[in-house]
Amino acid sequence: MEIPEPVVGDYPSAPRLPLLTAAEAREAVRHLFLLEQLDLSPRGAAAGQLASELARRLPADG
Repeated sequence: MEIPEPVVGDYPSAPRLPLLTAAEAREAVRHLFLLEQLDLSPRGAAAGQLASELARRLPADG
């Protein structure tokens, strides 16, 4: 099992944006899957991979 590297960095002093809601995240995943279908280049494939990874992290609909 791979252990991801810790996230290191500074946060900007400006106000941060709120986290995405589950509904907003699902909508983003849906758009990434659409991009994968429309873009047959490696960028489209990468969008599909990202969508799959994000979808696995979303909570199941209850």
